[in-house]
Amino acid sequence: MAKVNVGLDAEPVVEVMVLAGVRSPQDAVELVVRDYIARGRRTEARVERTDQNLREVEARPQDPQG
Repeated sequence: MAKVNVGLDAEPVVEVMVLAGVRSPQDAVELVVRDYIARGRRTEARVERTDQNLREVEARPQDPQG
């Protein structure tokens, strides 16, 4: 996998290190990035399920009104 170097302020990195319980700044940043990606995938899956459910409801025949 390709590597990327990023410059960040130390304060948020140290805060993530403390919250995540890791000793390496690189591990802390990697955890944040992986969590962000995982959340995005979960959100996409949730939205996809909701869209599919709405399509199923719209596809059902409606009772005559009147």
